[in-house]
Amino acid sequence: MFAYLRESLRLFGHIQLLPVLESGEETLVGGQAVMEGVMMRAPHSYCVAVRKKNGEIVTEEAPVHRMSEKYPIFKLPIFRGVGTLVQALGLGMRALQFSANVSLEEEGKPKEDQAKISGWAMTVQMIFSFAFFAFMYKYVPLQLTDLLKSQYPVLDNRILYNGVDGIIRIAIFLTFLFVLSRFKDINRVFQFHGAEHKVVFNFEARTPVTVENAQRFVTWHPRCGTSFLLVVMLVSMIVYMFLPFDTFLQKLVSRIVLIPVIAGLSYEIIRFAAKRRGSYLALLTAPGLWLQRITTQPPDDDAVAVAIHALDGAMALETKQGGELVIA
Repeated sequence: MFAYLRESLRLFGHIQLLPVLESGEETLVGGQAVMEGVMMRAPHSYCVAVRKKNGEIVTEEAPVHRMSEKYPIFKLPIFRGVGTLVQALGLGMRALQFSANVSLEEEGKPKEDQAKISGWAMTVQMIFSFAFFAFMYKYVPLQLTDLLKSQYPVLDNRILYNGVDGIIRIAIFLTFLFVLSRFKDINRVFQFHGAEHKVVFNFEARTPVTVENAQRFVTWHPRCGTSFLLVVMLVSMIVYMFLPFDTFLQKLVSRIVLIPVIAGLSYEIIRFAAKRRGSYLALLTAPGLWLQRITTQPPDDDAVAVAIHALDGAMALETKQGGELVIA
């Protein structure tokens, strides 16, 4: 029971970091760090590889259908970003559940007696995590800004108010990341995050994907969830300045309801910036690359080997399905 509760707490911490660790571009190879492992995704397949306590690497793989192929609406601007994000988070939760269950396994114990994180437990975790997100990044910044406005009436100006609200939100996010990075378990997942990026870079460079080759690359990647989340916060700050809401409740509800819209808009900005790296919009993605100095850490060779194992599994399934990957 103690091991199950400990693993549930670890899982909650990892879910809070899910948008930071995820790369959601559906047309390229991408991935996500999980507990003692990495999930790699190709356009129509994914594979999560986890190293067990005895050193063995175990995997789970499955075909994946793009949201835009199942529902044409997700081919449209803004909507495609929402669809990509929703699918990426869904796959991320499945990968985390698999890695958590591998971590709970006890050697020599029958499979049917092994403790497992069930689907309903993951649902509860996800609901609680969203509530925590709404409280931490929507409710708290608004309360603190209202408190400041009571002391400084100049903040009654809508643009100034939302500017301060945005700065507080980013400060909470950065503090949260820094504090989490001090924990051994989270620092380890940041190493796997770095391993995932190195292996993706190695693959995109069209050179043989090996531990030695992958270790030559940096750990920060432009298609990282860290960059995406920071762009979301910057974009939301601007969008909120133009909303005609003045009461606390109106502001809070609008911030929650508009999450998909702002996520889709941020996705479009990142796509545009990636294609036009010399544009001013590309400057929005730069802070995310800097922030990856926290959310990615130099991995050891074992972590890189696990990431390669996950990539090999995803690509093998992709090839089996007749998929063709085009590297930009």
